[in-house]
Amino acid sequence: MTSPNYRESRFMQLFPIVSWLKSYTREEFNGDLFAGIITAILLVPQGIAYAILAGLPPQLGLYASILPPVFYALLGTSRTLSVGPVSIAAIMIASALNAPEIGVLGDSVQSALILSAESGIIMLLMALLRMGGLVNFISHPVLTGFTSGAALLIIGSQLPQLFGLATPSCGVDMACYRDYVSGFVPATLLIGVAALGLLVFFGKPLTLLLKKMGLSPALTTAISKCGPLLTIVLATLAVTYFNQQVAVVGHVPAGFPELNTAFGTLEKWRLLLPYSGFIALIAYVESVAIAKVTANLRGEKIAPNQELVGLGVANLIAALSGGMPVAGGFSRTMVNFSAGARTQMAMLIAAGLLALAVIFFSPWFENIPKAALAAIILVAIIPLVKLGNILVTWRYDRGDGIAEIATLLGVLIYGIEEGITLGIILTLISYLRKTSHPHIAVVGRLPGSEHYRNIKRHSVETWPHLLLLRIDESITFANINYIEDFINAELRRQPGIKHIVLIFTSISDIDTTALEALENLNQLLQAANKTVHIAEAKGPVLDKLEKTDFFKQLKPGKVFFHTEDAVRELCLDDTAHQY
Repeated sequence: MTSPNYRESRFMQLFPIVSWLKSYTREEFNGDLFAGIITAILLVPQGIAYAILAGLPPQLGLYASILPPVFYALLGTSRTLSVGPVSIAAIMIASALNAPEIGVLGDSVQSALILSAESGIIMLLMALLRMGGLVNFISHPVLTGFTSGAALLIIGSQLPQLFGLATPSCGVDMACYRDYVSGFVPATLLIGVAALGLLVFFGKPLTLLLKKMGLSPALTTAISKCGPLLTIVLATLAVTYFNQQVAVVGHVPAGFPELNTAFGTLEKWRLLLPYSGFIALIAYVESVAIAKVTANLRGEKIAPNQELVGLGVANLIAALSGGMPVAGGFSRTMVNFSAGARTQMAMLIAAGLLALAVIFFSPWFENIPKAALAAIILVAIIPLVKLGNILVTWRYDRGDGIAEIATLLGVLIYGIEEGITLGIILTLISYLRKTSHPHIAVVGRLPGSEHYRNIKRHSVETWPHLLLLRIDESITFANINYIEDFINAELRRQPGIKHIVLIFTSISDIDTTALEALENLNQLLQAANKTVHIAEAKGPVLDKLEKTDFFKQLKPGKVFFHTEDAVRELCLDDTAHQY
């Protein structure tokens, strides 16, 4: 029978909101109220903009910004993560909906709801299988290459909206392209450029100006983050009162849709499943990465597996309430954090304010020009393009650099899913190559000490009949052949060697294949009158070896606690040489 304390602990793990509600203070509420209002101001234009970016009606972005963050607040472990529509997920949704096999099925709204439902189910299955650590299997270079490539795709998709151009379908006909480019709408271009200018001004220039004026950081954040809403208001007024013929959002239904569980045929679910898998993976990885940034700044902790639960339920609720797939948004989270949010109460307040806007002010959204929304997307997405980071990665690690470049180009040339798959595969290949070619150093003793260092990096003492080898990687089936080849090459170079000491300082495991190969190598060397010894092996490695007859086969070879012990015993008659 479980104790009450255990049940309470399990309940708090499943509902982290309980842990901070128990000690919630008025001071924290004041910070959350202010942050919630500021985040709500950002949610309206972003929700509409990201829905349109995904090729969906604007209300799907608004609906995804109301109930999903509420359920994440109940189940998530980040106190400041802002869950809702995000740009990267939006472009992945657009990629899925534009796929030929999906497009022929029709009803893009239904497809988007299936993507939300499947993404949520996949995350919950991952949580059930304790796969929270999956976040570690996508390297930072691959993620950077992916976000840069996806951001470039988004920029390319929004520039026509900014200029009032339709999607080109000219193929290779250059004359057609000239007609296409000349068909821009001046009023749309004016609104788009003005919106861009206003948004840029509300970025660093206004922030620096407000700081020089001595305003508090919280008030500075509040004013500077009103840029998107002010841009939308001014652009909408311009369209409404000057009667300009520009593309606008159009009708946005007031209120909420009825909860719906009829999401189409099983065939449609099957076809959308691969796209949902990628959306779930990227949404989870991005969300946890963002959550960790703000958590580390405050000394808080994120539980990756519980994040799968929170995000999974949020996506299921998005599907039930008529919303697009959701994830943690970097810009909104940083705004929420900078505005003083202390807990998820800020997002509950933001969701409540947005719900009121959807109920009472939906008609106001109809004349929002798409050019202004495109400007908001461009300003939010341009910082995600980090081409300079590729050079930094390349200089540091060629394998990671290749993976980052390949992911970026793969996303641009082949598509979202293919690009990130290519990056992950190349990362795994690079990892396997590194582990199959471990660093091995021939070492010698630093004069006047008991320290042993690489003979290629330091001036050290060596002995004519002794070979000291330090293997800087666990010994496995992947690298044992390389290690054998290295030892044999050194023995051919130094035929007078009688004793080989393998220094196991960096070895934490020896698998079965490697053990068998070491035993065979030891027998061959004994036949050639050469003796193998072990030095500085870790306890767990010795424990595994003692379960076999390896030490019996090693004799007359010995196991030494220190490399210095081996040198003193094996080199009594040798004179040290300076290398």
